[in-house]
Amino acid sequence: MFVHTNNRVVEKCDSKYCGCLYFSANALARTMTRMADEVFAKVGLSSSYAILLITVNEQAGIQPKAICQQMQLTPSTVTRLIEKMEHRGLLERRRVGRTTEVYPTEASLALLPQIKAAWADLYQRYTDVLGQSFSQELTSNIYEAAKRLD
Repeated sequence: MFVHTNNRVVEKCDSKYCGCLYFSANALARTMTRMADEVFAKVGLSSSYAILLITVNEQAGIQPKAICQQMQLTPSTVTRLIEKMEHRGLLERRRVGRTTEVYPTEASLALLPQIKAAWADLYQRYTDVLGQSFSQELTSNIYEAAKRLD
């Protein structure tokens, strides 16, 4: 099957749904999540937990609302992720007046080099397949589309 855009063939396609942004974006998300979970499994974390720990390790005292904005997740999802990492002894919440701040523990800080190495491995894996230039362009385009559609 071929995808047609303005009467020109753009790409050979194996699925009748490949011309659909929803289908293609989800297929890419599933593939990237699988790759990310594979590399972060070496650190004993899923990709979401690893990204949360990077965020908190680099911004000790960050408020959950800021984590939501950076990770583009709902408050309930961020709360659940933080609670799980608190239970594992990797994060700690502190009340400061009427706000809550999230801090890394020593164990979390000790994991940071391994998490960053896994992050670099993920980048290397997909750039080996897609090429650096295409990877950067694709990342930029996907992020821009997400912002526009939100």
